[in-house]
Amino acid sequence: MSAQLSLWPQPVRLVEVAQSGLRRTLAADEAARARIAKAFELVSLDMLEAELSATPWFDGVQIEGRWRARVVQTCGVSLEDFASDLGGAFRVRLAPQGSDLLPDPEAEIPLDLEADDPPELLEGDEIDLGGYVVEHLALEIDPFPRKPGVVFEPPADTEERSPFAVLKRLTDSPPKE
Repeated sequence: MSAQLSLWPQPVRLVEVAQSGLRRTLAADEAARARIAKAFELVSLDMLEAELSATPWFDGVQIEGRWRARVVQTCGVSLEDFASDLGGAFRVRLAPQGSDLLPDPEAEIPLDLEADDPPELLEGDEIDLGGYVVEHLALEIDPFPRKPGVVFEPPADTEERSPFAVLKRLTDSPPKE
């Protein structure tokens, strides 16, 4: 993940992680929250915070984090804005090019829902911690938001709908002169 592509760049150099790891507490500023809200079509992103640690992992790096956010979306039923609290935890493993830990792109990967994800390719000498937080936030945003307690009520349909009902209406109408 490249810092240039990130909506909330929080780069960490690999040399900072290499010895004994690092811990970071991140809080998105207003400008970053506005960029993220616009990218994900939110009314607003009122808060985004994360506690992260990056530690050496074999010849790569392991990132573990917990994050929380407050998003404001528009209800798809009532069209009212409402706030939701989101949060989660994640673990991402990164391995450098040529590592034996990277999956073979030609091999078939067996499906095991309980297994850890394979490591991602570690490109360059920086890791964008903010990019991983934003990626996991995106996965939690409801694409069809509904304000709590709002129920969709379909309009009352008093008219019978079938091909035969249409024919009946045609035959029941008086002829035009």
